[in-house]
Amino acid sequence: MDPYEDRKRKYLSPLDKKEAEPLTSVEAFVETPAETIEQAMVTDEPLFPLASLLEHITELRKQIIKGLVVFILFFIVVFSTINFWFPYVTRGHSLIILGPLEVVKFYMTISTTLAFGLSMPFLVHFLWSFVKPGLKEEESRFLGLYAPVMLVLFLMGIAFGYFIVNPLSYTFLVSIGAANFDVMVSASEYMHFLVMTTVPLGLLFELPIVALFLSSIGVLTAESMKKIRGWSYIAMGVGSAVITPPDFISQLLVLIPMIILYEISIYLVKRIERKQIESTA
Repeated sequence: MDPYEDRKRKYLSPLDKKEAEPLTSVEAFVETPAETIEQAMVTDEPLFPLASLLEHITELRKQIIKGLVVFILFFIVVFSTINFWFPYVTRGHSLIILGPLEVVKFYMTISTTLAFGLSMPFLVHFLWSFVKPGLKEEESRFLGLYAPVMLVLFLMGIAFGYFIVNPLSYTFLVSIGAANFDVMVSASEYMHFLVMTTVPLGLLFELPIVALFLSSIGVLTAESMKKIRGWSYIAMGVGSAVITPPDFISQLLVLIPMIILYEISIYLVKRIERKQIESTA
């Protein structure tokens, strides 16, 4: 039997069979005429998907480096001025450290958290610069319109947690413990409690924007949100119990704004639907 026999054609040598096979990406690039390559370079059109992939990776790398530079700069500023803003974080509470390295760990953790929060607008901008060319027109318009609102809502959630939820829940829990125990709060535990009562609320305050986005792509309607209102309240109650300290005051302080945001989301989605109906009429 001829070893070079194919079902449709016979080859006299392996070289003949090699010539009949489709070219690989590297071979195709070598065989591409110089005029085609020059034209592609002038028009900035990638010859192959690999070139496009490398272009995206290069752009992503550039945005990541810019984000890291901004984060490091904020970290240096925050860490070097820690004695200035530290009293605003601890609120004058008497905290203890349980080891010689815990103070360094605490300073590093809190500085990293604040630096990340301050870098967030810049990081979002860099991310937006990377994903914008690949978005559809309606997606790009939606994110471009609501991105500032998302940032404002996130900061509002952080502020609500810092000025209301954190002090009330901390005072309530410490007062319960002081009834039967000598309360000593470590710096690391306080930091964990502070983050737990602020950052989740910043994310929860994004609920109206999430609802509007799901409505814009046809996944969610105001009527469907009304039908599942009861189950949504139950889910929010469970969620508030998970993300907050295990006391009724903290859970109630988180649940109330979640319910208000849910009702606001229904109103906004219904308003958008009404405008869409009027525009198509």
